[in-house]
Amino acid sequence: MRFLHTSDWHLGRLFGQTSLIEDQAHALAGLRVLLRDARPDALLIAGDVYDRAVPPPLAVELFDDFLHAVSAELRLPVVIIAGNHDSPERLGFGARLLARSGVHVAGKVRGALEPVVLEDAHGRVHVLPLPYAEPAVVREVFARADLHGHDAAMGAQLEAARAQVPAGERSVLVAHAFVAGSEASGSERALSVGGSDAVDAARMHGFSYVALGHLHGPQRVGAENVRYSGSLLKYSFSEATHTKGVSLVTLDAAGACSVEQLALPTLRNLRKLRGTLAEVLAMGRTDPQRDDYLEVTLLDERAVLDAMARLREVYPNVIEFRRPALEQTGTGGASRDHREVTTIDHFADFFEHVVGTPLDPPQRTYLHAMLDTDAQRERTS
Repeated sequence: MRFLHTSDWHLGRLFGQTSLIEDQAHALAGLRVLLRDARPDALLIAGDVYDRAVPPPLAVELFDDFLHAVSAELRLPVVIIAGNHDSPERLGFGARLLARSGVHVAGKVRGALEPVVLEDAHGRVHVLPLPYAEPAVVREVFARADLHGHDAAMGAQLEAARAQVPAGERSVLVAHAFVAGSEASGSERALSVGGSDAVDAARMHGFSYVALGHLHGPQRVGAENVRYSGSLLKYSFSEATHTKGVSLVTLDAAGACSVEQLALPTLRNLRKLRGTLAEVLAMGRTDPQRDDYLEVTLLDERAVLDAMARLREVYPNVIEFRRPALEQTGTGGASRDHREVTTIDHFADFFEHVVGTPLDPPQRTYLHAMLDTDAQRERTS
């Protein structure tokens, strides 16, 4: 059996103040061509279909058009789970009706997991869709007060999932999680602000293939059969060197898998440029990819007037620029990059500036809890 594994589309995402909907539509058009040519047996989407719980109308329309093309035109089964950016209720609306068309959506976590059973010449393959859920939600669904943290919550769900697979038959898990040992980038939202959000990789045993979502870099986690497909597009400059795409997975009769990473077309690339303002302007006048999304590091040591406006005359999609010469503290040391400073760090700096003393451990713990509660409220609103 062959299937395509993809995740983290984040439809409706903004890059700075720039909408990426046109870029996302271009990538999904390429994915439709790939599906038509490769003719897999199923498409697996491992969460974060949308970028936020209430997606913009254009994002919903784009997803609707894609599902119609894949289901009605290609007659291809699709399995979709909610990620931490999705609203489980909104994504799962109409799931029972969609299932009749071969589109299987798992929005809310349930104690009784319902596998999607596919068949090939070698027998059945049980696809187990495991949507993202906060540990508190899993505790309530499973009526187990002992499930604290993402690792324990995932362990309980995986135990229930394995129980749905008859002995000796092949199985594919579709999940959305941060598995310990994997490499994050700069554009994923942390699953837990205050505590550990990592799931032990050893918990992923017992499946023919594990199709993961959440991390944006395509990678395997230990075993060959536990993989992140990576995101649809590059969503931060920390991903500038990534090659985005989907994973084409082949299962043999015994459940052993082979994986091929296939690239997706991009409308605009995401790049970093360095040089003086004069050097960057000269590059832009002849650059055939001048519409790419850019982070520009200007090396001028003297003052530069209207730098962003002048850069955008030749590179219209400069998202941000940096001035290392200005990123120095009064004592000569480099200041922190603002993109690497967490919400906790920002508040701690503000607190110390106003109060005159640093946050103590109990205050940090309280702030972590407040931020976790706010993040959970946003995901379910």
